[in-house]
Amino acid sequence: MVDTKSRQATGKALAARDALRDSFGVWTHVSVAGIGGPAKQIATMHRLAVEGKRWISEEGFFHALSYCIALPGPETQQLAIYVGWLANRTIGGIIAGGLFILPGAICMMALSFGYVLGAESQAGQAIFVGVRPAILAIMAEAIVRFGRHVLHGPLMLAVAALAFLAAFFKLPLPLIIFVPALLGIAAAMARLPGFTRPAAATTDRAAGAHKREGLADHARPGIAQLARSLAIWLALWLAPAITLFAIFGMDNIYTQISLAFGKVALMAFGGDYAVVVYGAKQAVDSYHWISTREVQEGIAMGEIVPGTIMIVTQFFGFVAAYRDPGNLPPLLAGVFGGLLATWMTFIPCFLWILSIAPFIEGLRRKAILSNALQAVTAAAVGVIFNLTVWFGIRTLFRVVQPVQYGQLNFDVPDFASFDPWALALFACAAIAVFRFQISAAMTLVASSAAGILLLWVGLAG
Repeated sequence: MVDTKSRQATGKALAARDALRDSFGVWTHVSVAGIGGPAKQIATMHRLAVEGKRWISEEGFFHALSYCIALPGPETQQLAIYVGWLANRTIGGIIAGGLFILPGAICMMALSFGYVLGAESQAGQAIFVGVRPAILAIMAEAIVRFGRHVLHGPLMLAVAALAFLAAFFKLPLPLIIFVPALLGIAAAMARLPGFTRPAAATTDRAAGAHKREGLADHARPGIAQLARSLAIWLALWLAPAITLFAIFGMDNIYTQISLAFGKVALMAFGGDYAVVVYGAKQAVDSYHWISTREVQEGIAMGEIVPGTIMIVTQFFGFVAAYRDPGNLPPLLAGVFGGLLATWMTFIPCFLWILSIAPFIEGLRRKAILSNALQAVTAAAVGVIFNLTVWFGIRTLFRVVQPVQYGQLNFDVPDFASFDPWALALFACAAIAVFRFQISAAMTLVASSAAGILLLWVGLAG
């Protein structure tokens, strides 16, 4: 009897070890293969976690995605944590979330060093001449692919269009997200089908996994678990801001970085690109750390590193501290500022998932919640499309003017500043990714080389 129990315990331990080894492999793959924006990363997660490992059903995956989009912060990292948590409990969520951002954080730190040391050089400018149009093409392809996958009816399309208009006219992001959620709730109460996701066609294996799927023990909500998780992750998140404020006061650059990106983590609803918009607004308008052009170049760098584009907040924090280093060497100050911005942006992702996801998972088949989350997903598509337009007009036109018409604010390009070479590079990159399905990395390399050539012969600048 003892030997039997011992063998069972050993078997469980080996199974758990193998599951964690699988988890490391899957999430490293998702992060490294994730160059090209949220749509590419979500598709990779779906292929590996739903179709490959069958850690989660098709319905469960899109329920989790809708919930993550409804949260403040980057939905791609939150989705990784959610799936990792379902598959391998809390440790699985930590592995998934950590590996999802680690490669990108390392790459962005290296790019930040290169940017402050050489962005104004001819070589640095030449790279951005080619990269920006390619990034625009990659963003356009990603939003088309993502929109086709999640906008499954006329009502969803209408919500996405209205969210785009609201974002274009710079209405508050929380309003853009919460109004569609209310529409989804109203549709559920009126039994309207517009936000109901149609049943997805699945393979026999995936269908079998869906039928077998039940609520795991660790996914069952509990007050004790909620209190413990909240206490741990709130303490981890807020400790740097509280410590810096107590020691240095409000005027210190590091205190300001911690508060600014803590606010971004709380207020930026609508997914990765929505967080980019809100974070850029804080860095440019509220604190004046960087320029609009530098935001554009930061977004370009965020698109060419693995993982979530939200790692661009590290670049914002790096540049802010580099330019106000205090008694530290500027580069060391930049490292501290970048890491602090990353911490304050991404630690709440673990808080939202590991604390609250058990309650959301238990309510998956409630029509009111499902409709609200589907409506929020549609609104997020509109917000992402707006950022693509925002990036596009700044890529194709050298001068963009803010316009105020009554209570509305929006941007209008100066058509005299149109850049035909940027349009040509965008067209070539779009053909590469749409028609020939060339990878994002290869498209970026080719476009960068073209930008260097154009600057060298004096046709761009």
